[in-house]
Amino acid sequence: MPVGKIPLNDAISILEKGNLGRLGCIAEGEPYVIPVNYFYDGKYIYIHSMPGRKINALRSNPRACLQIDEIVDSYNWRSVIAYGSYEEISDEDTREQILESIFKRVPQLTPVETKMAKSPEKTIIFRLMVDQITGVGEHW
Repeated sequence: MPVGKIPLNDAISILEKGNLGRLGCIAEGEPYVIPVNYFYDGKYIYIHSMPGRKINALRSNPRACLQIDEIVDSYNWRSVIAYGSYEEISDEDTREQILESIFKRVPQLTPVETKMAKSPEKTIIFRLMVDQITGVGEHW
């Protein structure tokens, strides 16, 4: 099968199974894309971050997207983009629950997560309220 759209239910399944994607936003008038760990609950994509360029960009312009892919090889792949709006989570109990959910899905700590564990008050927890999901693939 040549490159083409994939069914919405397949795109949602890829989004639900994944835990690593690339967040796209506009930072200081320029496109900015960065890898992030996430989880999707059927309505929201939850992400954590330390303060910095990504958070400043999203606070300035809340529209963003998350791209996820499944790649077997150059001719067998699927790619999904979920579009949405940034919402920062400020309630401490909710923040803690979301961070625990992310760490359960991605148990290996990276330097960023280690830093977050030492300074949870500086950790930014946010979500994208998903309003559109698209997907394309080749040979699936």
